[in-house]
Amino acid sequence: MIGAILDWKERLLGRGDASITVPVFDGALKSNNILEQAPPFAALEAPEDLATDGDALYVADGVTVLRYDVSTAGSGKTSSEVQRFDQPVTALACLPGGGLAVALGGREVRIVGGAHDGRRWDAVGGSKLNAVNAISVAEDGRLLLVTDGSLEHPVDHWRHDLMGLGRSGRVFEMQAADGSARVLASGLACAFGACAAGAEVWVSESWSHRVRAVADGKRGRAVTDSLPGYPSRIAPAAGGGFWLTCFTLRTQLVEFVLREHAYRERMLAEIEPQHWIAPALNSGNTFLEPMQGAQLKMMGVVKPWAPPRSYGLVIRLTDEGLVRYSLHSRFDGKHHGVVAAVECRGDLFVLAKGCRRILRLSVADAERSLRS
Repeated sequence: MIGAILDWKERLLGRGDASITVPVFDGALKSNNILEQAPPFAALEAPEDLATDGDALYVADGVTVLRYDVSTAGSGKTSSEVQRFDQPVTALACLPGGGLAVALGGREVRIVGGAHDGRRWDAVGGSKLNAVNAISVAEDGRLLLVTDGSLEHPVDHWRHDLMGLGRSGRVFEMQAADGSARVLASGLACAFGACAAGAEVWVSESWSHRVRAVADGKRGRAVTDSLPGYPSRIAPAAGGGFWLTCFTLRTQLVEFVLREHAYRERMLAEIEPQHWIAPALNSGNTFLEPMQGAQLKMMGVVKPWAPPRSYGLVIRLTDEGLVRYSLHSRFDGKHHGVVAAVECRGDLFVLAKGCRRILRLSVADAERSLRS
């Protein structure tokens, strides 16, 4: 009863979850063009995820897993096909000692190669996997941390889950040695990426704009809260800390639509998904997009205050979860829809799914640029 009264009060005053305000880019999140200016490393057909074993880069591209040699001795742009499957690979991780963990079609997690070759999971706790979008490996290599974004919608229908106010995401712990698995947390607003952080597991909760800590099977504190974008995969950074990607930004317009239930329900029922007032991985492709014309440009120049429908963002977090700095591809750029970033041999490899490119940039050069 008290919760209902507080919820009504928030809606009446436009506070809390009923607020449509969006945090601004400032301080460590101040906008720059580092991501937009990063040179393309590879162009792909249907990229989904990145992983590294410390020596090479592995890429999930459609139904294949590709390997790129990124040694300083060569160009690093020659790929070889490692595996081919009968379903799209929606998540990827490298196992210590060899082998890969892959998610197939979002509905199965399988280990290929290595000591536990052939191990697979298609259900946890009596519930089928539905939208597995990220896999990471704990330090000892025996434990997989897996996020299942939604029980209601497949991986590609993430916008349906957002606009449907989805709250069915889960994060799992899977033991490679014996095949056991357990649910660490459920009821998440799109779980999209998890990583071991000491005794805790950090999970990206996209629709709640935060990274949440999970320990002892319970949802705990918010590690990083009130983010300006929708967070996705998390990967460890060399020297400590983490790389957190945001696949697009929040806007006041989308926040408003999410709170106008009658309008939102009619929009979902009557308009094609690509024309919804909703975030996107890329934009500027058609005059039918909901944001266009003088709202975005004046005399052919993008307005500095134009609301972004798509964006590219990578955030460097400290060990405590504080934002150290960020890398951007702004509204007028093309390197948008960033869903994965991994560090290998001193370089950061970034998957911009919106333009189907992998970007490569020197971490040291990026940090020097930010200090200058």
